[in-house]
Amino acid sequence: MGSQSVTNMSVILLAMVMVSALSVVFVKYDSRLKFNQLKKEFREQDRLGVEWGRLQLEQNTWSTNNRIEKIARATLGLQAPTSQQLVYVKVK
Repeated sequence: MGSQSVTNMSVILLAMVMVSALSVVFVKYDSRLKFNQLKKEFREQDRLGVEWGRLQLEQNTWSTNNRIEKIARATLGLQAPTSQQLVYVKVK
């Protein structure tokens, strides 16, 4: 093996080491970016969970029977039927 082939082999190995090192740096950088994005998405998920709970509570508040009856009486002028207005239907 001559001195020229050893030099060529050293240059090739050095190039491969450099490519490998740059690949490690790129992959580490990319994984950090993805991890930060994942943390951001988890924060968004938590925020949306809190908002969802608040919306469910608001829906339950707005849909209570007393509130619906109050709106029906005030806005639509509805009232409960009297006993003379009730009609019973017999089903066979």
